[in-house]
Amino acid sequence: MTRSRFLAAVACVLALALPLASCGRSDEKSDAATQARTGPAYTLMQMNLCLSGLSNCYRKVAYPAVVDEAVARIRHERPDAVTFNEACRSDVARIARRTGYHLRFSIVVYLGASLPCVRPGGRGLFGDAVLTKAPVAHTDNADFVAQAGPERRRWLCVTTRPGIDVCTAHLNTRSSVEIGGNDAQCTELAALLARRAAVRTVTFGGDVNRRGSCAPGGAWTRTDRAAGQDPGLQHVYGSAALRSPSAEVVRAAHTDHDVLVVRARLSLPPASASRGR
Repeated sequence: MTRSRFLAAVACVLALALPLASCGRSDEKSDAATQARTGPAYTLMQMNLCLSGLSNCYRKVAYPAVVDEAVARIRHERPDAVTFNEACRSDVARIARRTGYHLRFSIVVYLGASLPCVRPGGRGLFGDAVLTKAPVAHTDNADFVAQAGPERRRWLCVTTRPGIDVCTAHLNTRSSVEIGGNDAQCTELAALLARRAAVRTVTFGGDVNRRGSCAPGGAWTRTDRAAGQDPGLQHVYGSAALRSPSAEVVRAAHTDHDVLVVRARLSLPPASASRGR
């Protein structure tokens, strides 16, 4: 190749490369601007741990492997909040200590009495729990009005200091005995979340034992329908301030439900978005 042809080829390559490099820098600036407008990420993890020691699913638990697995998942994902169903107070307290999260627990009554977890004992009472990274400002929990079957189903909501409500519930099953309770509890849950969403940003994670959503109007739904175990029964809902939700199902080896992880972005108030730009 002659010198003149070589220089012409180099010039051509540079002409092509420079716009590409410039375009890459533009994309990076665009991504940063988008994050500034949409606000920080918010992640919720939902788990059903089957910890009572009484249910048939306890064969898979291999206690305390199920607790170690939950700790590992939380440490890996570092979600903003974790919702638990079929938990035991001492077990989730240990999970909270090992991960550095704030814990709120709600006792579930079975056959008219609190239910101690067994095999082994000494793990506290059976119930539902919420873990949050942020400190908790307020906690509410109560039975659903509608009930069916031996277990009194409840809801639990915590308000964190940043002003986000995190709620959980474990609804009746769709068995012939409990299906009426499941339908009525679903309606109650939607009304509860709608009332709270009128005041604050709300997210919910729970085992609702149904594939149809219990989310109120204006809220989105993501489920574990891609799970290898009991797909579609665990749901996560979010109010309008949580945008662009995406769901991931993570396999669980020591319980009968896989882990549902949902990531979204918190909308910023207009003044905050303007400062970001």
